[in-house]
Amino acid sequence: MTDSLRELAQQLQQFANERDWQQFHAPKNLACALVVEAAELLEHFQWLTEDQSRSLDSARHDAVAAEMADVLLYLLQLSNALDVDLVAAAQTKLKTNALKYPVHLARGNSTKYDEL
Repeated sequence: MTDSLRELAQQLQQFANERDWQQFHAPKNLACALVVEAAELLEHFQWLTEDQSRSLDSARHDAVAAEMADVLLYLLQLSNALDVDLVAAAQTKLKTNALKYPVHLARGNSTKYDEL
């Protein structure tokens, strides 16, 4: 992980340890919490048009930022619980996606890779 992500993960670990919450942080529980937070993020966009979703007022923008932070924090906790380097995993996934979605076929196209 990058230094800033590693530092954030350590801060989060300390936060949980101080509260004795590790007992609740089984990977299953963290994955469930992550999905709940992602749904709370999605709720802020429900019923908005695409244009509205691109120009949030400051109150909604702040609320969305807070939900995004919750998603990131649970994802970091899950990566810690399963000993996954998120940056390395994301880099590997980008390489995989580059093979699935070659530029000459995917540029400007939202079609799934198996239908390109």
